[in-house]
Amino acid sequence: MEDTTKRILLAEDDFNFGSVLKDFLSLNGFEVILAKNGLEGFEKFKRNDVDLCILDVMMPYKDGFTLAKEIREKSTEIPIIFLTAKTMKEDVLKGYKVGADDYLNKPFDSDVLLMKIKAIMQRKSTDSLADSKKFEFSIGDFKLNSKLRFLVYKDQDPIKLSPKENELLRLLAIYENDLMPRELALTKIWRDDNYFTSRSMDVYIAKIRKYLKPDPKVEILNIHGEGFRLVVSQQS
Repeated sequence: MEDTTKRILLAEDDFNFGSVLKDFLSLNGFEVILAKNGLEGFEKFKRNDVDLCILDVMMPYKDGFTLAKEIREKSTEIPIIFLTAKTMKEDVLKGYKVGADDYLNKPFDSDVLLMKIKAIMQRKSTDSLADSKKFEFSIGDFKLNSKLRFLVYKDQDPIKLSPKENELLRLLAIYENDLMPRELALTKIWRDDNYFTSRSMDVYIAKIRKYLKPDPKVEILNIHGEGFRLVVSQQS
């Protein structure tokens, strides 16, 4: 069976703090690789497949910013969280500039770190699913070919979808019977998440509902404040 345990690289020069944090994350289901400085951190990063990096900013031999920059040269996808005792705005901005996904000031609540880790990994997983190469879908009695932008109901003539209709229905189909997050569609299709793009998406959802109306087994539910669900019932 495939191992789904997520592996975290923790680079922290305070051995006691690093050990406690490693134990806490291990108890919460993560495999943790602990490095005591930035130099060791990069060596362990190169030798292991990791899903997320937690880097202390102030470390001997190589600081967290330098380590993050080297990690980013190897991978633009792996999430990075910085830990720092400093609260200077310049350090926060520098962290984001080198590709940080989040930032925590010491001392911090371990449960807050855990929440951030889970949120980041969920977001990355969602992005990965949305970027899948699948382009043919069965939606009840409909067939969607998102390469050709054709939606076909039974033996009727195909409906040619607009690019945004096509991308939106494709995302809904990927998440069939599950929540398609509103912000995911807005950032993937409209490249922005604001009031106007949100209203525009609602208009497109209404259009897609009309296309799908001939099949009573198919409906799009609005999950208030969260997104939409393409629900396909089983035939009785």
